[in-house]
Amino acid sequence: MKEQDIDFATVRIGRLFSKLFIPTLLGMLGMSAMTAIDGVFIGHCMGSDGIAAVNIIVPPLMLITGCGLMIGTGSSVTASVLLAHGCRKLARLHVTQAMAFAALVAAAFIVPLMLFPEEAARLLGASDHLTPLVCEYMVWYVPSWLFLVWTGVALFAIRLDGAPRMAMACSLVAAVMNIVLDWLFMFPLGWGLMGGALATSLSTTTGGLMAVVYLLRHARRLRLHPLKLSRKSLRFAVRNVGVQCRIGSSALLGEATLAVLMLTGNLVFMHHLGDDGVGAFGLVCYYMPFIFMVGNAIAQSAQPIISYNFGLGLAQRTRAAEQVALLTATACGVTVSLVFMLLPEQLTALFLDPRSPAARLAVQGFPLFATGFLFFVLNITAVGYFQSVERLRPATTFALLRGLVVLVPSFVVLPRLLGEPGIWLAMPLAEGVTAIAVAAFFVAGRMRASHRPAQR
Repeated sequence: MKEQDIDFATVRIGRLFSKLFIPTLLGMLGMSAMTAIDGVFIGHCMGSDGIAAVNIIVPPLMLITGCGLMIGTGSSVTASVLLAHGCRKLARLHVTQAMAFAALVAAAFIVPLMLFPEEAARLLGASDHLTPLVCEYMVWYVPSWLFLVWTGVALFAIRLDGAPRMAMACSLVAAVMNIVLDWLFMFPLGWGLMGGALATSLSTTTGGLMAVVYLLRHARRLRLHPLKLSRKSLRFAVRNVGVQCRIGSSALLGEATLAVLMLTGNLVFMHHLGDDGVGAFGLVCYYMPFIFMVGNAIAQSAQPIISYNFGLGLAQRTRAAEQVALLTATACGVTVSLVFMLLPEQLTALFLDPRSPAARLAVQGFPLFATGFLFFVLNITAVGYFQSVERLRPATTFALLRGLVVLVPSFVVLPRLLGEPGIWLAMPLAEGVTAIAVAAFFVAGRMRASHRPAQR
């Protein structure tokens, strides 16, 4: 089977999922590696202060990444259904409109952060000591967020176009480039935190340009289509983008969960443990995108299969793809949990001197935090399934449950009840409660004999 001849309607589900999942996972881990590589170099170059400073900027980074996932998920679902019905031109228009809207969203983040970096740093919880470092990193990294959000949208379209290896290449090329530039800028050239930010910025831009060029020149079914600027065309574009955002809104809420986790965690750790606490939490936050991307890779690999077959009314194949995704999520969740529980010293030493106060705090906290990773991956996969079949209410409900309803109170209450361990256990509690709610919802749905699986 050629890469660009994927038949979502007839190929065996397990084979189809593995063909999409492996390159998708590698590509997404490559995207996460860009942030982690920065952390490794920054930690060894500038210590825990550098890691803490970068962690301050992570919440808005997660939000703009979530916007890319929201637009990408929504456009991919609508384009999948349109392709299933033979409407190729409309599918191309949906993807093009999504890319244009993504540029507007990026500008809404970039402009205020570039105009008011110090105010933004303090609003995000930076101390007087960390604020100059946060501003330095922000000014050199934030402009590349246009290409970051374009990449988030384009990779969905590239996978749907039948080229998962190209999507993987966009991410891996950027990751390798980031490694080389991080080393060059931070050590031989001695540019410090600015060098790390510039390296990530250039790498992000390169990956985004690769994805956009593919959609402009090489895509088979979803090549970008010229947009008209008439009033009628703009009205249709606004309607289409609204539908895409509605479908993908829970993807944004998923990233918003990470943003809330990191912002609230920064504030709570700063309050209880000071800058060293934020540095320790920053180490976890460098690893969290890897865990998130594992769940996201599973959800995004299953999404075109589920959406395409859902659009054709093939209920059995839709349910089979759901089951494969959940089994994969369980295996991956258990694996990453065990790694973090058994190897906290080794994981910490990649970033910091093990003798530093922040490293010692992280070694104590990693095993506690890792108790939530299985639930974390399962919840992302479940929400992705609901998005794929356009069941927006449960997708949004569970995303809010894990991101706000349980998480924030857990960060407030558990430290008072359990002390320092309670800070690390806030995320596992929120994810565990959500996983129980998701399981109950699935079981209740299966017990309704009249509720067809294809309606999910």
